[in-house]
Amino acid sequence: MELIQNTPDLSAYLAADEAIDHEHPLVRETAARLARSAADSYGYARLAFEFVRDGIPHSQDSGDPRVTWRASDVLEQGTGICYAKAHALAALLRAEDIPTALCYQKFDVVHGLVAVRFNGGWHRQDPRGNKPGVDAQFSLDGERLAFVPDLEFNELDYPVLYAEPHPVVLSALKAAPDRPRLWQTLPTAL
Repeated sequence: MELIQNTPDLSAYLAADEAIDHEHPLVRETAARLARSAADSYGYARLAFEFVRDGIPHSQDSGDPRVTWRASDVLEQGTGICYAKAHALAALLRAEDIPTALCYQKFDVVHGLVAVRFNGGWHRQDPRGNKPGVDAQFSLDGERLAFVPDLEFNELDYPVLYAEPHPVVLSALKAAPDRPRLWQTLPTAL
């Protein structure tokens, strides 16, 4: 699948916004701490990915009812669903000048992940969090995502790489008072 930037301006994939608030002190502090252990930007990207994937539980898996959507809130509260975890990873990567896009897949509902730009190309990564049956890994040598769409069931990969969270996704996150209600309003398509 060919990934398509929704804007040709690569600097848009480094920008901060209300959800990917990489200028927030907690995001900067977390990024600096992770960067001290990394030999290079690739090593940093892997560390940031593993930190979000393993260190921030997916709220559905952990039973946490809180809904987070802003990267700094995900880091502060230590919880989030796939979209929120993607926002946190994007903020950590952008804080260290690694172009990062938000991208989506469609299953019963829309699933969120990121793409990082290395070696002149985009590489999708899924920080959702592993569990039995899910083994997402950081990779530039082929995708190791949490889920693979099955076209027979109308599942699909959306090819668009967004510089900002998709408005439908962000609206659902912001409007939900808790995760059980969010589950009732998750987008089923973009």
